[in-house]
Amino acid sequence: MVGTFFGVQLPETSAAETEKLAKNFGFESLSIAMPSGFPKQEYRKVNKAYRHIEGWISSVGAGIAVNDIDGDGLPNDLCVNDPRIDQAVLTPAPTRKDGAYAPFALDAKPLPTSTTMAPMGCMPGDYNEDGATDVLVYYWGRTPVIFMNKGVKGQPLSAATFTPTELIPGTTGTQYTGPLWNSNAAAVADFDGDGHDDIFIGNYFPDSPVLDDTKDGGVVMNESLSHAQNGGGGHFFRWTEKGYEKTDGAIPQNLSHGWTLGASAADLDGDHLPEIFLAHDFGTSAMLYNKSVPGTIEFAEVKAVHSGTVPKSKEVGRSSFKGMGVDFGDLDNDGLYDLFVSNITTSFGIQESNFAFINEAKSQSELQGKFKEGEAPYEDKSADLGVAWSGWGWDPKMGDFDNDGNLEIAQSLGFVKGKTNRWPQLQELATANDALTSNPFWWPNVRHGDDLAGSQHMRFFAKDQESGRYVDLSKALGIAEPIPTRGMAPADVDGDGLLDLAVARQWGEPVFLHNVSKSTGSFLDLKLNRESGSPAIGAEVCVELPDGSMRVSRVDGGGGHSGKRSNDVHIGLGQGVKGPLPVKLTWRDRTGAVHEQQLKLTPGQHTVELGTQAKEK
Repeated sequence: MVGTFFGVQLPETSAAETEKLAKNFGFESLSIAMPSGFPKQEYRKVNKAYRHIEGWISSVGAGIAVNDIDGDGLPNDLCVNDPRIDQAVLTPAPTRKDGAYAPFALDAKPLPTSTTMAPMGCMPGDYNEDGATDVLVYYWGRTPVIFMNKGVKGQPLSAATFTPTELIPGTTGTQYTGPLWNSNAAAVADFDGDGHDDIFIGNYFPDSPVLDDTKDGGVVMNESLSHAQNGGGGHFFRWTEKGYEKTDGAIPQNLSHGWTLGASAADLDGDHLPEIFLAHDFGTSAMLYNKSVPGTIEFAEVKAVHSGTVPKSKEVGRSSFKGMGVDFGDLDNDGLYDLFVSNITTSFGIQESNFAFINEAKSQSELQGKFKEGEAPYEDKSADLGVAWSGWGWDPKMGDFDNDGNLEIAQSLGFVKGKTNRWPQLQELATANDALTSNPFWWPNVRHGDDLAGSQHMRFFAKDQESGRYVDLSKALGIAEPIPTRGMAPADVDGDGLLDLAVARQWGEPVFLHNVSKSTGSFLDLKLNRESGSPAIGAEVCVELPDGSMRVSRVDGGGGHSGKRSNDVHIGLGQGVKGPLPVKLTWRDRTGAVHEQQLKLTPGQHTVELGTQAKEK
């Protein structure tokens, strides 16, 4: 038994090795300015059927997005969803020295509103293709609203800069009476390949009065803790010249009612159509292969080939874990996207594992062939990489924060902070019969003041070059505050070539982690815009380094749980890289035509206009 223990024990990084690795990084914690005058709350009012689990129902909604909203050329504007005031707030990044503008809330009025709606996330994007960055806000208690940016360049942002517009037209009056969506995820990409950006909205609870404390009932919980299919599901909206058109039937029927907490899109197989991964709570997370054509969005599920040596719970398409958030990135630098999925991984609580699904295909063409056969050749290597266990995971974001050519993984953690430990009761629920779990009555108390993983801190995983394993540096870097976190939003907000990180905290002050790392490598930071000035969402970048290895990235339209990175492409190149590098750009123009062009770019910052040709500005 002793021999078996040491045989299966995973290697650990020593304190000295951790300290050595941490010297490559440095973060300065800065406060984020928020508007005054709003009443504050410590938890939400909920449907009377949920009152004994009000803490559980109040455990989401802190979100953050980083982008260039005021048009000054830097992604130094933040959209913060703060559940303490139930407002979506625009505020300048704390690194700005110009005064910028005063923080303000985005008010959906004069559109119909209600006292039982609450913002859950922001998605900046150019939704009317006029070159200005708008903001989509999704809610519990109503359908999403797009705040159209009609501001004048050079003038400070304010609430008057934006015109609220319904994503789903039809409701009128002052009191909202439309569909009671409960949205927790969004992603933007050109899903049908027509040259225009489409929208995915993922709902958690089915349409129901979750936040209406005057109602008693009409609500449900998940019908299973491992394969629930009675959630709100996902909805695609296709861009048209007359506005966004809701598209039904894009997702396979067996996945159309998941409890969606995260979504991320990327073109995995090189056919210039983005795949999407849906992070569904309570199992049924799925990777969807894009089979769309212009005018029609269609996806098919792909699954890993079942192996007797790998538990089904750790296979793509069969995982029964919680699916709390997802992000795409090339973790092994083979030029193909991998993905990281957050789950609940709390020892002596609920011990699942995170997923680091590594792409096992040798090329995009091989991957495309596998997808067409319904196969997803991805293998979870989270244990081997040292990222399997962290805590109650939420939003993960990958990025190269020290420009050494390897991606780091920032992960938000924690659930409900309080004083009364509720793990024993939750463990009982986890072993309960599925016939009981859909009824809120049978759920154990999780009230305001109860605690479930409330002191867990965010993680910052960096790769040890010698072992190839990732090491959590959050404590060594001084960013391990014992406060539940939710949204993660990376961007180089001050243009110094280093990725910063904005972090949303559930029932706590959001924090901005300004990157002040010293020992960093070279980098490429690309703004890839269309002729109108809109970001070229989905444009692919492949950089060949002097040693022949590749680095890939994309213009991300936004995805994950409740954090949204900027549209800029940031690629770390490593130490000593100076000369011009071959950079292959691939994109669709506004007609849907695919273009590919190779440029020679020196390390640093570049703005490239993508029309029928790529032109550096």
